[in-house]
Amino acid sequence: MTETPFNAESEFDNQLDRLVQIGYPALAGLTENAFRDLVAPLRARAVEGTAGLPAPTDARVPFVLVITRDLIGVPERVALTTLAGKRKPGVVDRHYADDDLPRFDPIKELEVPAGPAYLLFDVDRGEEFRNLAPATAMEGITAQGRLPLSIDEGLAFITLHPAALASNRCFSLVGSRCGDKRVPALWISQGAPKLGWCWYGNPHTWLGSASARPERIGLD
Repeated sequence: MTETPFNAESEFDNQLDRLVQIGYPALAGLTENAFRDLVAPLRARAVEGTAGLPAPTDARVPFVLVITRDLIGVPERVALTTLAGKRKPGVVDRHYADDDLPRFDPIKELEVPAGPAYLLFDVDRGEEFRNLAPATAMEGITAQGRLPLSIDEGLAFITLHPAALASNRCFSLVGSRCGDKRVPALWISQGAPKLGWCWYGNPHTWLGSASARPERIGLD
C-alpha cells in the first residue's frame, strides 16, 4: 500500500483546529476568528520549512505551532494537555514554588522569535538520550546540529501530538533554564501529563531530552 504523502497545509490546519477546540482563543482573550487570523501567516512558512521531512510519528514530527507565554500562561496550557486517548488534564508539579515558572526563560541559543506564536521544525522527543543526564544530552543534541526544547515548545509538542508523551518515553526541556541546576521536564503522573523539573546532572531511565532544528520562524 502506498503511504500518503505528508501534507504540511493540512497538518497546520489540524494543529490550529486542535488549539481552537480545546479553548486557546478564550484563554488568549481573543475570538476564534481573531486567534486564527493571528497565526495564519505561519501557514505558508510551515509548508516551506517542512520540505523533505517525513510524516509525523509518535516520536518525531515535522513541525509544531508554538503558542508562547506572551499569549497564554504556562499553567493554563499545561491544564489543557492530556495523554493520547485520555481526558485527565495535565498538572504543574508542586515542587515549583509560587511565581517560579516565569523565571524559566529560553536559553539564548534558541533565539526564540518575539511574539505570541512561532513554528518549530523537526521536533523529536529524544529517546536516544534516556538514562543520560541533561548535561550529557545537551552535548549530544548540539553535536547533531540541533537545539533543545523550551517549556513553551514542549507543551506545544504534547498538546498537538499527545502520543509524544508515553510511558518510559518522557523528556526534559533543556532549552528553558532559570540560573540554577534545575531542568524542566514533561512526564506522566497518575494518568496525566506533568510539568516538573529534574537536576541538570542527574540521569533517569525513563527521561530523554527533546530537541528540534535550530531555526524558529516567527510572525515578523
